[in-house]
Amino acid sequence: MDAMDSLAAPGHAATHAVTNQPPPLAPYDASDDPVLLEGLRREGADWAEEGLRRLGLRAGSAEAQEWADQANRHEPVLRTHDRYGNRVDEVDFHPSWHHLMRTAVAEGLAGTPWAEDRTGAHVARTAGGLVWGHTDAGHGCPTSMTYAAIPALRKEPELAKVYEPLLTGREYEPELRVPTGKRGLLAGMGMTEKQGGSDVRTNTTTATPTAESGMYTLRGHKWFTSAPMCDVFLVLAQAPGGLSCFLVPRVLPDGSRNTFRIQRLKDKLGNRSNASSEPEFDGTVAWLVGPEGQGVKTIIEMVNCTRLDCVMMSATLMRRTLVEAGHHARHRGAFGARLIDQPLMRNVLADLALESEAATTLTLRLAGAADRAVRGDAGEQAFRRIATAVGKYWVTKRGPAFTAEALECLGGNGYVEDSGMPRHYREAPLLSIWEGSGNVNALDVLRALRRDPDTNQALFGELALAQGADVRLDEAVARLKDQLATASEAGARRLVEHMALTLQASLLVRHAPPAVADAFCATRLGGDWGHAFGTLPDAADVAAILGRALPGAN
Repeated sequence: MDAMDSLAAPGHAATHAVTNQPPPLAPYDASDDPVLLEGLRREGADWAEEGLRRLGLRAGSAEAQEWADQANRHEPVLRTHDRYGNRVDEVDFHPSWHHLMRTAVAEGLAGTPWAEDRTGAHVARTAGGLVWGHTDAGHGCPTSMTYAAIPALRKEPELAKVYEPLLTGREYEPELRVPTGKRGLLAGMGMTEKQGGSDVRTNTTTATPTAESGMYTLRGHKWFTSAPMCDVFLVLAQAPGGLSCFLVPRVLPDGSRNTFRIQRLKDKLGNRSNASSEPEFDGTVAWLVGPEGQGVKTIIEMVNCTRLDCVMMSATLMRRTLVEAGHHARHRGAFGARLIDQPLMRNVLADLALESEAATTLTLRLAGAADRAVRGDAGEQAFRRIATAVGKYWVTKRGPAFTAEALECLGGNGYVEDSGMPRHYREAPLLSIWEGSGNVNALDVLRALRRDPDTNQALFGELALAQGADVRLDEAVARLKDQLATASEAGARRLVEHMALTLQASLLVRHAPPAVADAFCATRLGGDWGHAFGTLPDAADVAAILGRALPGAN
């Protein structure tokens, strides 16, 4: 027997034998979350639960998880010209992208709720996003923009009559064709420019009227236009009457390509499955949406929708990475015990669970407000106006720190691309940038409070529903009133953070189990914690919190 044979002889373990590693998470049920299901019922969409559970099983399937991985590994590729030298400006995607998109559109995660005359339709869509988002965040961009484009498009009824039935459909047809010849459409947006970013009033793209009523030609360069293979785009440009909103189709009614020159795709930190581009307009045909000079006013409703989706996707990333961290901790042993049984790890996971529950609960409350607002509830309209901006600021800010902590629960395994955690970590910061950075949202909250007293009344009316249930919450509400009396731009972030935490606490006090509400109020309002996740006080009922968030953790 030589040396090589002896290594494989009985009594000699192979060095590559795998031990003490968790099995793959997939397949799992992405809808297996009591916080999600309770919120769905509470906000009036209990009728959607069966479909949501079905979608949860599909989202957590090995197939769908592989689609997400492949769509991010094989990034979109820009083709500016065909083999003959003709300008085509097309983007090629991996087949996995199309599988993800086809499912999302078929499940009503794009414009479908606007066509459903059913209470809770917008809540059901948001809940679907919280579940299907366990796959890939990038393809949520075109579905979100399609959803948000419809209320803006309704400012021009004749255009809405043509395009809305297609934008609200459940058919995904990615090829560029005449829009009215397709069974389903997607919408994108071209708002920002390199010299202004969020300050869209400094846009320099010009819109020149033509002889045909409502038709213009555009000339200019957009800086960050995602999903350039969408069928139509809402674009801001300077018309003779001021900054205005326009509808730009990729293909014109006669079948010819509209001028939409994609100069390059952005090389982004994350969100890599989604193509983000710089299109150039030069004689590009467009139709006016809303009055000239009222472009910002026209897109306000759109902003409310996309900001809600930023909150939703941040909450989704939190839940997805918490599930991954909990799965790892249940199956990994260290120092003689499973990680899930180690006091410090339990504390970390419980603290993450509190944050995730608060984010999901707020997301669904915002979705409920949106659903009731579009049906004419003035009080909910005012609450939505301020609470969505508050939620957008805070929940998206918590996302990067949360995903970093969840990644750390996996140790070195979490730092490896195969785990999927680095992709989630890179994704998280985008959501606090997209649709207005933290400063933009904080200032927007101040504007709402100063210009519309109804928003103040709506916020405190909501907080009053939990009055007397927790002394720490009552004290936080009193402090918030004092802060509002002296609110300034320099202190806007502190103010909005306090608003968000107080609002989340009030929702948990009303709807969550006592162990969750008590621990959240003690730490986020009472100051009984440290600055890192996993610093819950000894009095926190960690077992109850983990049992709710991660079934089987105890």
